[in-house]
Amino acid sequence: MITTAPWIVCSETLAKDEYKWVFRAPNIGDGEPVHKLIASCTPLDENSPYCNFLQSTHFKQTCIIAECNDEIAGFISSYLKPENSNELFVWQVAVAPKYRGKGLAFHMLKELLMRDNLEQVKAVETTITKDNQGSWSLFKKLDKANDSQGSVTTFLDEHKHFKGKHDTEYLYRIPLTKTH
Repeated sequence: MITTAPWIVCSETLAKDEYKWVFRAPNIGDGEPVHKLIASCTPLDENSPYCNFLQSTHFKQTCIIAECNDEIAGFISSYLKPENSNELFVWQVAVAPKYRGKGLAFHMLKELLMRDNLEQVKAVETTITKDNQGSWSLFKKLDKANDSQGSVTTFLDEHKHFKGKHDTEYLYRIPLTKTH
């Protein structure tokens, strides 16, 4: 599904006439640009370009790209959990530095959840490190829009699982109470 804007739902910055927004599923040609985008988005873990090519092909139905004036401005990678296809796990949310603070990440997430192939999704899960304030803000906003019934637990512990080589990843689970 391709949706073009200007959007009224997002902040005024997204609605300005000089911006031409497109929200779409990725394709094989997006693997390298997505890899570069993620590399520019500290504190995200940079995966191999191969991983981003797989996301852009094998998982394209659960990933989304935001383009502004033909430039990739944002990317969300996610997948339906194999043991429960009613749960969408959001792996990474990347917004290019020059497009941050405009509501783009939340808009991409809402666009993704409105896809017909995700209408069965009843909960969104993600993992976030303690210091990733952008992700906390995004998912707290999604939680608030769904009656603030989310929960946070430790998923992968810095010492027990990562042996001190990565910060603790907290699992944020948000039941979707609103029709998406």
